[in-house]
Amino acid sequence: MSQLHALGIDRTAEAVYRLMLAEPEHGVAELAESLSLSVDEIRAALDQLAELRLLRTSLQADGGLRPVSPTVGIQLLLAVREKELRHAQQEFADAQAAAMALLQQHAEAETGRHDVEVLTGIEEVQARLEQLTHNSTAPLMSFMPGGAQSQAALDASRPLDAALLARGIPVRTLYQASVRNDPATLDYARWLTSQGAQVRTAAVLPVRMVLFTGQAALLPIDPDHTRRGAVQLRGPGVLTALAALFDAVWEQADVFGTAADRELDDNGLTGQERQLLRLLAQGHTDAIVARRLGIGVRTARRMMADIMTRLGARSRFEAGAKAVRRGWLSH
Repeated sequence: MSQLHALGIDRTAEAVYRLMLAEPEHGVAELAESLSLSVDEIRAALDQLAELRLLRTSLQADGGLRPVSPTVGIQLLLAVREKELRHAQQEFADAQAAAMALLQQHAEAETGRHDVEVLTGIEEVQARLEQLTHNSTAPLMSFMPGGAQSQAALDASRPLDAALLARGIPVRTLYQASVRNDPATLDYARWLTSQGAQVRTAAVLPVRMVLFTGQAALLPIDPDHTRRGAVQLRGPGVLTALAALFDAVWEQADVFGTAADRELDDNGLTGQERQLLRLLAQGHTDAIVARRLGIGVRTARRMMADIMTRLGARSRFEAGAKAVRRGWLSH
């Protein structure tokens, strides 16, 4: 893959652009010979570069083309790509907010009807999960926030996941990035992928959820105390909304087994650190921030202390001000 693929430049076009920068006098024939490509491939690459405004008409050679300096051309492409990413992030945030509002509206309107059922206690929830697993013929999608999962929850999930995967039913699971800090949950995620499931991680997840596509969804009665029970939702409207929410988060998440969620952005921040700054900027307490990130309060405070050190800030207020000035909270 081209190193500039994210900017819309494929491998061939990148090679042509680099050669033109080094040998600006080369014509189509010379470019084709130097790169061992056909004339048609060179012309296609030139069309792509021209569309991206990385080529200009030569002021000396009639009808000739000259490469635009990377200082100008690449910087313009980066600015365009950054704008597109910001727009996509805003669309995702708007879709997530709209989906959650729809879920709340639907739940309020449908309370007491047959498509909303309260399951009291963990035993009743587990029994319903076993029943749904046995009857399911469609994909399973689940949010598993909170980082480390209890050993009891992992032990209860394994036979259910195994049964679905053995029948060839697709399973997609989203964990928080902090799952990497818990060996037991990390091993379970690895086992899932080894059995054919798809697993991704995200710094923050909206709510714990198990969605049997087109059949039913289970959400906790109290997100902070999941052992109290769950609400089972049915009906095409609410299940479609939940599936759309899952897909939106899934597309933004990192594939499990990669280091993407720990890679640093242009500001030297990990995904978790970016979310931590956003949550603190919104005025949340350390306890709420830690719970949203699926980490301990001490870990959240250590992360904040490290960010303050990197910013050269003596207080969180000063760190917030410096983070804003550096553009760390603008993405």
